[in-house]
Amino acid sequence: MQDSIFSEVVIRIGPVEVTEAVVTSWAVIAVLTLISWLLTRRLRLWNPGRVQVVLEAIVESISNTIRVTINAEPWPFVPLIGGMWLYIGLLNLVNLLPGLHNPTRDLATTSAFATISFMSVHYYGIKHNGLKRYLKHYIEPVFILAPFNVFGELSRSMAMAIRLFGNMLSWEMIVAILLLLAGFLVPVPLMILSLVGDLIQAYLFGALTLVFIAGSIQSIERKGFIVTETLK
Repeated sequence: MQDSIFSEVVIRIGPVEVTEAVVTSWAVIAVLTLISWLLTRRLRLWNPGRVQVVLEAIVESISNTIRVTINAEPWPFVPLIGGMWLYIGLLNLVNLLPGLHNPTRDLATTSAFATISFMSVHYYGIKHNGLKRYLKHYIEPVFILAPFNVFGELSRSMAMAIRLFGNMLSWEMIVAILLLLAGFLVPVPLMILSLVGDLIQAYLFGALTLVFIAGSIQSIERKGFIVTETLK
């Protein structure tokens, strides 16, 4: 385990410092890109192969999960939410490789994901409702609440970043302490527990992003009732 909670600097390019977390994240992106190209270069409309069937089942599963969560057409959100689940999940699992650490144990990495989540909420909200109507909800029920509404959304995103960072850092420290105390008598159960926990954290981050997006595009107050709209 690293001596510091901060990622070590690997390369300095002038005033820019490239940390271990950044390098690992780039490596995961490169691996995902290569795997995606290899798995999708021979897709067929008729008589798909086994690999294509598995891929389509995964995408359909993501689509169904999104549809159940927001009760709307899921495909506009599949790339973002599915990408989050896959990418964050793999980043969380990097520590299973000897000598590597989770990039998500770095607050800068989780803050970047939280920023993407924050911006996507407003992007879909404006796209669905229009800029004027979307901004109007910040002054409801009275305009004096606007600063509190804005602060609430900012703090929500900060909480997501700190939550993922804290969970991943604390779990890595717990595993290191247990291995130090118990040696390698219980590595397999720990690895299985770590695998499940890492995937759950990735799912929760994407699911929270999806819920916040749904809140920005679907819920409108009409005559005292909350009505759920369906994306067109």
